[in-house]
Amino acid sequence: MDNRLGGKMFILDYRSRQPLHKKIYQKLKKQILSGELQPDTKLPSIKNFSLELSVSRNTVEHAYQQLCAEGYIHSRPRSGYYVSSIDPEFLPRDLCKIHTAHQEVSGFEKLYSYDFHPAILSAESFPVNLWRKLYLDCLKEDPKQYSNYKDQQGDFALRCEIQKYLARSRDVSCDPEQIVLCSGLQDSLSKVALILQENHSAFAIEDPGYFVPKKVFQNHSFSITPVPINLNGLDLNSLQNTNSTVVYVTPSHQFPLGYVMPVTNRLKLIDWAESVGGVIIEDDYDSELRYSGKPIPSLQGLHPQGNIVYVGTFSKVLSPALRISYMVLPFRLLTVYRRLFSDYFTNVSFLEQRTLYKFMEQGYWDCHLRKMRIVYKKKHDALIQSIHHHFGSQGNIIGQGAGLHVVLELVGNPLNEEELIERAQARDIRLFSLSGTYFHNNCISSQVMLGFGSMTCEEIDQGIESLYQSWFL
Repeated sequence: MDNRLGGKMFILDYRSRQPLHKKIYQKLKKQILSGELQPDTKLPSIKNFSLELSVSRNTVEHAYQQLCAEGYIHSRPRSGYYVSSIDPEFLPRDLCKIHTAHQEVSGFEKLYSYDFHPAILSAESFPVNLWRKLYLDCLKEDPKQYSNYKDQQGDFALRCEIQKYLARSRDVSCDPEQIVLCSGLQDSLSKVALILQENHSAFAIEDPGYFVPKKVFQNHSFSITPVPINLNGLDLNSLQNTNSTVVYVTPSHQFPLGYVMPVTNRLKLIDWAESVGGVIIEDDYDSELRYSGKPIPSLQGLHPQGNIVYVGTFSKVLSPALRISYMVLPFRLLTVYRRLFSDYFTNVSFLEQRTLYKFMEQGYWDCHLRKMRIVYKKKHDALIQSIHHHFGSQGNIIGQGAGLHVVLELVGNPLNEEELIERAQARDIRLFSLSGTYFHNNCISSQVMLGFGSMTCEEIDQGIESLYQSWFL
């Protein structure tokens, strides 16, 4: 129903499932903040407004009371409700523009015909039916387990399964007691930063490298030092010339260039940490996805008693939407963790933890890994073959053989990264900026990152052909 208030149409969105009093409250609040309702404007009486809107008096009264409690309106004895005077200096700027932008942002994300994002999985990769069954099985169990708070480090049974998996597949040596469940890398690193900031203040990170660790440790007041990457991963000579005592590395598949740190350098890195009283954060983000030979053993397994924090995730093979990750803390840091977080509880859903436990304990995790390696190896090989076919000598591949992306280096192409991405978007192709992984955004303009997880083999080939045409023809 349309009604007039202060000379303006008062229209409620009846498609929304919000309670009616909430709709009235939100609409009036927006009109007051935007200036449509001027200070001292008298609002309709509760009786008249309820009749005009065809709602109950209680509904209008509830909305008015909430606005009054928050100071947007005020009542005058035997007169009614009036719009309060709010200093324009403190009103939100461009409220209408902000509202419009919010509507645009809250809509669906643009879908591309060819999406080369480096971290998106295949739509069919998540075992929906099996997960639903295991989830329902958990709900049928003793309901008492869902009526209280759980272990701050996560479900112990799940931690035992993770410990067994890490021991047999990643050569990680730890006890279940050392494992802490987290809700993604940001959560893991935020906890680590709080643990370390008592005795450390300088943080070294791979350059190029993943941007999340840099932002997390910056937010915890660490000074950040970029350390360059070479064919053997982190440049240890450069690291030794810094004053950093904490370093973040991806030694088994460097992000984004894909280099593997050889064992000699791993031992040297461990020796560096011992000599400076430092801490190594080993991110093993996609170790399961290696397409030739066995996965590279973890750095942590070389020195389990050292100050090495091992970080892993279920996002790269199972689902990033679950937000389940884990870290293995050395005992000396575990003591600090328990002191700092003694009153905390894990923010990972207990139901999801129990479901994942059953998924691993009943052998489905290992089967899923084998299946996903086959799926992504086919896509990886299709991408490599397509680049060779369409680009030939005009494209060099960096970092192949593992993970969900490669880096393509163009030969004889004068376009910079921004131009390459713009031309790709013109053909409805999504590319992820490689320059964003460099500390100073000084990425070589002839390099682009190509993820392949979300597309079929046919789409990969079509997308690569379209990229070549947009860049070279």
